[in-house]
Amino acid sequence: MLHVSQHPLVKHKLTILRNKRTDSKQFRELIREITLLLAYEATADLAVSPIDVETPLTTTQGHHIKDTIGLIPILRSGLGMVEGIWEMIPSAEVWHIGLFRDEHTLRPVAYYNRLPIHPTVSICLILDPMLATGGSAVKTVDILKKWGATRIKFMGLIGAPEGVEHLQQQHPDVDIYLAALDDHLNEHGFIVPGLGDAGDRQFGTA
Repeated sequence: MLHVSQHPLVKHKLTILRNKRTDSKQFRELIREITLLLAYEATADLAVSPIDVETPLTTTQGHHIKDTIGLIPILRSGLGMVEGIWEMIPSAEVWHIGLFRDEHTLRPVAYYNRLPIHPTVSICLILDPMLATGGSAVKTVDILKKWGATRIKFMGLIGAPEGVEHLQQQHPDVDIYLAALDDHLNEHGFIVPGLGDAGDRQFGTA
């Protein structure tokens, strides 16, 4: 299922993120902030168990998160999204999968994988600012499912209809959380209106 955030803060911060005059420092800060807000929505269905807690006045029943979470940032642009989730879920484990898009075929090429031997968490969150053609997202889900993951979600900042459709066709069980769904992909596979290359803008390599 596709979830596009309607939160006013997300819309406001995403507008600044898109601005070509936003420098790398502010760009990284905005990615962290928007990711934090999206994580609030993407984790709304986490399982909890009851637990007793002592307040200054009495003992009452509270809740403890049962689900364990793994973060899978797609290198390199997904790295900027980790800090936002860690602020909310400091216990989340982080693994890295490296993919780059062949600019001629627009298909993903895997070059790095640091997953443990067996899954150690109950939910995997794939992090990638851009869901463009959907190739990297589909490839990452393929890798995670082959590894043994059973609950997978995708979190991104901006998606194109083509990428969303591709991911949904290949993996209809993967929920997609975005800050915005843009208009289309151009002839080079970039999202329009988009925000440019998320990796270059984060790391100042444009």
